Amino acid sequence: MRVVIMGCGRVGSALALRLEGLGHQVTVVDQNPDAFRRLGAFDGDRVTGIGFDRDTLIEAGIESADAFAAVSSGDNSNILAARVARETFGVANVVARIYDPGRAEVYERLGIPTVATVPWAADQVLRRILPQGAASEFTDATGALSLVQVEVHPAWVGTRLTTLEARVGARVAYVVRLGRALLPKPDTVYQDGDQLHVLVRGDELDGVDRALSLAPPVED
Repeated sequence: MRVVIMGCGRVGSALALRLEGLGHQVTVVDQNPDAFRRLGAFDGDRVTGIGFDRDTLIEAGIESADAFAAVSSGDNSNILAARVARETFGVANVVARIYDPGRAEVYERLGIPTVATVPWAADQVLRRILPQGAASEFTDATGALSLVQVEVHPAWVGTRLTTLEARVGARVAYVVRLGRALLPKPDTVYQDGDQLHVLVRGDELDGVDRALSLAPPVED
């Protein structure tokens, strides 16, 4: 994949180095050229400029980018850059780092996935721009159970989570909806944009991941 990252702070530089280590083509944009020192031994491109400026983004290769991450220190700059990347250049995988949780909910409603400022921000951004099935978050000491974030086929929208659990053989631990974590109730239904975090046996993870990646079976 070709990935453009706006912001070369601690998260941006860590994200760039990890993506490059995974074999992806990475360009980092920052208006402060001194910030690139954080990259150290980095073979990707560095572009000095304002991350939401069209010309800067074009220089960074946004027109052929598969993903864009806005992880600078400014909420306004991040969301503006993310919207330009998605709405002007049609980048499919876009995420913005947001410090203000109130703003994050608003931007989620606009269709821009956001990541709150947390110690594991680089991991969460990586998960959103490289969706590759279930992402493990915790495994118990015996290795029998795992807590994972799963990708869900859009056809599951409107399905009760209790029904989803029965069909795929996993337990929904919690749901992230509009930037907020929720404990599911018996009548909770899966909504568009929900992030599901499920508990599943390690030896059944592949089957659960596969079942949720497909449309639910039609009942007789």
